[in-house]
Amino acid sequence: MIRIITAQLDVRPGDIRENWRRIEEEIRRAKEARADVLVLPEMCLTGYLIGDLWDQSAFLRECEACNGRLAAASDDLIILWGSCAVDWDRIQDDGRVRKYNAAFAAAGGHFLFPRRSRRPYAVKTLLPNYRQFDDRRYFTSAAVLAAEEGRGLSDLLAPFDLPTKDGPVAAGVLLCEDSWDENYAVRPMDLLAAQQPDLFFNLSASPFTLGKNEKRHRMLTAALSRLGVPMLYVNCRGLQNNGKDCYTFDGMTAAYGRDGRLLGEAAPYEEARSAFLFDREARKLSPEVPMPPHEGDLLLAALRYGLSHFLEDIVASRAVIGVSGGIDSAVNAALYRSVLPADHLLLVNTPTQFNSETTKGLAADLAARLGSPYVTLPIGGFVDETARALASVVIRTREGERSLSPTSFMRENIQARDRSGRILAALAASFGGIFTCNANKTELTIGYATLYGDMAGALAATADLWKHQIYALGRALNDWYGEAVIPEGTFTIRPSAELSDAQAVDRGLGDPLVYDYHDYLFRSFVEPWQRATPEDILRWYAEGTLEAHIGTPLAVKDLFPSAAGFIADLEKWWKLFAGFAVAKRIQSPPLLAVSRRPYGYDLRESQLAPYFTDAYLALKEQLLK
Repeated sequence: MIRIITAQLDVRPGDIRENWRRIEEEIRRAKEARADVLVLPEMCLTGYLIGDLWDQSAFLRECEACNGRLAAASDDLIILWGSCAVDWDRIQDDGRVRKYNAAFAAAGGHFLFPRRSRRPYAVKTLLPNYRQFDDRRYFTSAAVLAAEEGRGLSDLLAPFDLPTKDGPVAAGVLLCEDSWDENYAVRPMDLLAAQQPDLFFNLSASPFTLGKNEKRHRMLTAALSRLGVPMLYVNCRGLQNNGKDCYTFDGMTAAYGRDGRLLGEAAPYEEARSAFLFDREARKLSPEVPMPPHEGDLLLAALRYGLSHFLEDIVASRAVIGVSGGIDSAVNAALYRSVLPADHLLLVNTPTQFNSETTKGLAADLAARLGSPYVTLPIGGFVDETARALASVVIRTREGERSLSPTSFMRENIQARDRSGRILAALAASFGGIFTCNANKTELTIGYATLYGDMAGALAATADLWKHQIYALGRALNDWYGEAVIPEGTFTIRPSAELSDAQAVDRGLGDPLVYDYHDYLFRSFVEPWQRATPEDILRWYAEGTLEAHIGTPLAVKDLFPSAAGFIADLEKWWKLFAGFAVAKRIQSPPLLAVSRRPYGYDLRESQLAPYFTDAYLALKEQLLK
């Protein structure tokens, strides 16, 4: 029986030295445990999302040296790992040195070669170039390499023969996307399966997305049951980013039988070393101890893990949060408090004449329940001071003299900017920490937030969640704490910016959005694989199928009795979404990505004028008649 140990490493992007230290520890543990094989994830030395660090030759040389150290450490242990391989004699399409996302195997202190291979590694075939992935910018695929050398792809997609104590094991080693092949013309698993491997290994650096693990189970179960080969899936842990979007990697190492059945799964986001037994003769894989599959929602776990790692990465141990009494700031406060000591979190209420006693009371109640320091700092005087200073400014133009005295709408934005850029930023410096952006995805979509005001902060931890998800997360946090740290009144009060009398919550006034409708409308603009446009929305409205297409629980006809009202609402928000809100999103803080399409590097946007197709305009004219 062959004993295989897997390690879902917490990979530090761009830090080869630290990753090598952690790998050395895993090798030591595996040898002490008398393992036959140690399996590590994809890009375990370098990290995966490291931007154009891949262009640095010094970095590549260090990675190459550590690959050699890993091979040398396999004196009495077979090791499989994913890393970068460099061909210094070739260039890529961009003229830089040739790089491969590669899988390595070593035994007896030396690299192993896949069957018929000229290289001591297997090259990744499917290089994802969608969503957050940009692999083709940096790496060359096995398909390109095979074509260059006039060979069949199956010559490059060959098993490693692992020299185990029970005899050679034909290991079909795949790298992440090479098993997510349902939309590709080439299927690496099928090509490897034709060479009769005893066992598949999938070495992954696969970011967490809501619902993604369920899809992976469905996909691998279908493929493996068809191919009749068991598989070990080994994913990394950690937090990696592409500048705007911060992705958590959940680990969740898993074993699948020859029939595709999920045999066991490691706990998410934990420092899991899992042991498996493989019967070479029967080609039977089994966990050494029971590993029940994870059940339940991973959203809160992903956010807490990502937030904790983000703070650690930027060396921040304190945070200042502006709390208004509303749900967004309350959820952020409870989320930060779940990873920070109570006295490392400063909660601040910054009221003006427009803030109600109700919301001020809810903010104070929240702080008391969380046990964190709380201060009230009225900003009406600051706002008046700014307004007076502007009112004193007179400029000369071609049309004559003009005063820059702010309008009432401008004063609303002054309030938001004074809260964040002036007060919270200064308090964060005094407190020795960061201040937060409490935005949600609904606000980001239509720019319902003040640039340099409530869109400022070190991190927008909840900016990939729609408003209804914020409410659900608040309930989940209360469950996690085991008590209602977020007061019930925060869930029931109408959401409001409280920047003017028109937004007075005690009179039932507030945000100009019906979240149970607009959340779903806006989501249709962003997250589906085939993103909706006004043309699609108006056609579904005319057909009476809009609710089914976007998933809103409300009846659209009850919200908009006339087509004119519906069209006016749609065009208002589309013009904001595709207009100035893009500029706001580009300048917003990084966020913790959890959805199918977060703003930032995943949804790549240009600043363009909002556009309506001819088909939309024709249907609009028809409906308005």
